[in-house]
Amino acid sequence: MTSPTDSAAVPAGTPGAGTFDLAAIGTDLAFAASLAELSSVLRAGGTAGTAVVQAPPGTGKTTLVPPLLANLAAPAGMANRVVVTQPRRVAARAAARRLAALDGSRIGDRVGYTVRGEHQAGPATLVEFVTPGILLRRLLDDPGLESTGAVILDEVHERGLETDLLLGMLAEVRQLRGDLTMVAMSATLDAPRFAALIGGAAANAGTGQAGTADDGGGPAPVVDCPSALYPLAVEWVPGAVARLDDRGVTRGFLDHVADTAAQAHTAAVAEDTRTDALVFVPGAWEVSYVAARLRGRAAPGTEVLELHGQVSPAEQDQAVSGRPPGGPARIIVSTDLAESSLTVPGVRLVIDSGLTREPRRDASRGMSGLVTVSCSRASAEQRAGRAARQGPGRVVRCYDQRTYGAAPAHVTPEIVVADLTGAALVLACWGSPGGAGLALPDPPPAAAMGEAVEVLRELGAVGRDGHATALGRTLVRVPADPRLARALLDGAAAVGHRAAAEAVALVAGDQRAPGADLTRLLSGLRAGKDPAARRWAEDVRRLEGIARTEGAAIGQPAIASLVRSAPVTAAEAVGVVVALAFPDRVARRVPGDGPARYLLSSGTRAGLPAGSPLTGQEWLAVAEVSRAAGRAAAGTGAVVRSAAPLSADTAEAAAGHLLTDAVEAQFSQGRVKARRERRLGAISLSSTPVRPSAEEGRAAVTRALATEGLGTIGWSTAADALRRRLALLRRELGEPWPDVSEPALLARLDSWLGPELEKLAGGAATSSIDLTDPLRRLLPWPEAVRLAELAPEALKVPSGSMVRIDYPEVSDRAAPGGAGSDGAAADQAGPGQEAPRQARADDGGRPVVAVKLQECFGWAETPRLVDGRVPVLFHLLSPARRPLAVTDDLASFWSGPYAQVRAEMRGRYPRHPWPEDPWTALPTARTKARM
Repeated sequence: MTSPTDSAAVPAGTPGAGTFDLAAIGTDLAFAASLAELSSVLRAGGTAGTAVVQAPPGTGKTTLVPPLLANLAAPAGMANRVVVTQPRRVAARAAARRLAALDGSRIGDRVGYTVRGEHQAGPATLVEFVTPGILLRRLLDDPGLESTGAVILDEVHERGLETDLLLGMLAEVRQLRGDLTMVAMSATLDAPRFAALIGGAAANAGTGQAGTADDGGGPAPVVDCPSALYPLAVEWVPGAVARLDDRGVTRGFLDHVADTAAQAHTAAVAEDTRTDALVFVPGAWEVSYVAARLRGRAAPGTEVLELHGQVSPAEQDQAVSGRPPGGPARIIVSTDLAESSLTVPGVRLVIDSGLTREPRRDASRGMSGLVTVSCSRASAEQRAGRAARQGPGRVVRCYDQRTYGAAPAHVTPEIVVADLTGAALVLACWGSPGGAGLALPDPPPAAAMGEAVEVLRELGAVGRDGHATALGRTLVRVPADPRLARALLDGAAAVGHRAAAEAVALVAGDQRAPGADLTRLLSGLRAGKDPAARRWAEDVRRLEGIARTEGAAIGQPAIASLVRSAPVTAAEAVGVVVALAFPDRVARRVPGDGPARYLLSSGTRAGLPAGSPLTGQEWLAVAEVSRAAGRAAAGTGAVVRSAAPLSADTAEAAAGHLLTDAVEAQFSQGRVKARRERRLGAISLSSTPVRPSAEEGRAAVTRALATEGLGTIGWSTAADALRRRLALLRRELGEPWPDVSEPALLARLDSWLGPELEKLAGGAATSSIDLTDPLRRLLPWPEAVRLAELAPEALKVPSGSMVRIDYPEVSDRAAPGGAGSDGAAADQAGPGQEAPRQARADDGGRPVVAVKLQECFGWAETPRLVDGRVPVLFHLLSPARRPLAVTDDLASFWSGPYAQVRAEMRGRYPRHPWPEDPWTALPTARTKARM
């Protein structure tokens, strides 16, 4: 959006028709000094029409940049509506009202806004402030944004998910519309990152190709604005209690924040009566709690205001409009929406809890939601800066410097930690399933995106190719999570359009359910007692209209048949809609495990908060569950944040696709046992013992063997010995001798264990199974006739005894080779300790014969097995069968180490022969007397 003349780029001067008087609007605003630079870079070559504005909060960038862009478009006769995104509704309204007031026009004429439930704009509107969600839906309806000349993405540093999506999608629009101006505005030093993103898009504008900053155009120009901060004093006042526990923010810490704010504000007003204070706490509940305490502790006459997304628009406007002339001193208690999105006039004192709410996704439990964490250091600096916009200020941080230093440098990008179901649907409707091809600041995590797409498939919102279906394009028009959107349309058939809209607005809103009870929250909203009742009612009206208009698009849901036979009661309506939206969170009380513990159909266990009115309900439809510990989670590791009661019938109807009825056979304690299990996901509805079929029994045995191995059946001594002999032959000779390692045997069960598997599947006990004969089925023929010759069971020694050969253990890895060690070992074994009867790891994987030394006198040639390939390793034993020497070279032993053994042993065992010459001595297993 460039102008052929320079005059349109000059920020000062008398405005013409349809233009803004930037000189008047920019009075006392620091960014006015940067307007000429911004005008110049937007008209330059290479990256024309793109820029990143980096300016601290309060400098006036949100007020001045939109009218500048509108002025630049006017002389060219192009579409000159400038759309500005603000992450929060209150900020969008406040920015629009401020610019309209400075322009001297009525809101909705030259300057307007559109947020959820409110539209103040018309055909003549030149600057329109919107929330990112509004612009996303406009893009899906009109991908070319034909009536828009420029888009400004404000507060991109906050890394909201919808803003990140807009960056990528608008970059694609610029590839087709080179006249579309795109400006990103940031309050932090992350500006170069966004400049690289949109600069690459500018380089390829009109080419139809995806762009990056490396495509030749370079990054978009960055326009800085000097900080407008006055001197700022920083104080650290940590509390004596912990900020957080397993239930969230502690009341003790909130008391500390309120008391610190009251004391600091009283002292500040005593010095300067113009001082207003801004108190930052993480959420709407904390705002209400601190504000209530401040009303009893602040100086008399002080006005305490609340600022968060749940208070009415009128109350929000009152908080951000500044103190009227002669009005009382004010303390505004706010969530982080006052951090950077808007300026609260008159603030000279900031009290900061150092906490914020951020989305988090728990993949292991299938949970997502907002959690309270320490705010980033960048956020802490922005909060502090609010006190020094209009004069010297002071920030009091209710935590210590160590906590500040341990905080992350920047806010965590929402795309990295949030549930991506809604984003995945937007991307599917845009034609970029999973974000493929989009230049996003951070790629979505593959696992989270995969789970989101799977949810959309289950909803019928996307096809097998990942692109949106007709139903998906319907659901994306509903301003709610896709699961809630589908529940709105399905639930209307079950509980009526009004009740379904009430339930969806209830869950989609920001209100906290008292005791996690959504029905109690609903009663308060219906009665108008809750501060958010007006906004909720507006959402209900809008959603009800959508349900009536779009309901026909999905036909009759399965739950409609149940409703016809057993209508849903009013008390169950919320639970039914929640269960339709989140069938994986239908929960049943765990019998015998306390009245507050529940098992979700997903398999997660969760507890109700202490004192919840829902305690003891048999069935719940859970809208929100989050990780927690201690009493808050009833010992389960997760806590239910909001839920509604449900009956067993409606639970099964709403989550019908999770119902299973099957025989589950298990092989345990040596036998096959089976039960007919009827389940709703992980929840057991009924369990009856039954006799398994042969196929079910065989599958159970196979599963057990695959999990626990053949040790489930057990190796008899004979079977183990045969397996070891075969393993040695396989190792030395290879084929055709069979591989008898555990993986190989399990991979070919049918070829050697088939009859035994059938017996076990039929109910036989493992004690009746011997694996010796099954192993013999693996013997190769005719080679098998040489088994006893190649790997005999026993070895005849010179005394005439037949001594068992202990073969190496069967291993999935080859045992290390190496020669045996010659020489004597002192008889150091304890009294009565038997010599080892099995091959050991340090035997080099060779067969072992453990025999009394006296039985081998005169034996010079060490026997070798497997056609002479493998020497036998001898463990020569004392009369007490304790090891004296280990050798595979008998001749060397008799000629050397034997003399040392004789000298040490003859006195200890005098009844046994210890001849000086072992070569000529009679080999024997007896004592000298018996010889």
